[in-house]
Amino acid sequence: MPVIKSAKKKLKQDKKREKTNNLLRSSFKNAIKEAEKSKSADKVQKAVKLVDKAVTKRLIHKNKAARIKSRLSRLAKPVKKAAKTAKKTVKKTKSSKSKK
Repeated sequence: MPVIKSAKKKLKQDKKREKTNNLLRSSFKNAIKEAEKSKSADKVQKAVKLVDKAVTKRLIHKNKAARIKSRLSRLAKPVKKAAKTAKKTVKKTKSSKSKK
């Protein structure tokens, strides 16, 4: 335990900051999990907002936030691959007439 008055104050500040940081960290992790589970646009938007807030508070690095946001944005977009494969036209081959 600290003995000096300023060290005591610093300990109190650190504990207070740790609480707020843990709250924010857990809230953005839970938001990410919910967004991945439900894949709705508003949940993704909420998670992105909390990730940005975590970056401004320096809880996570900006590059990690970019990775998370990229992954989340892919969830929110509608799947276009299935539509492209369905639209592909099959080349028609000339049928050879059989001789009788």
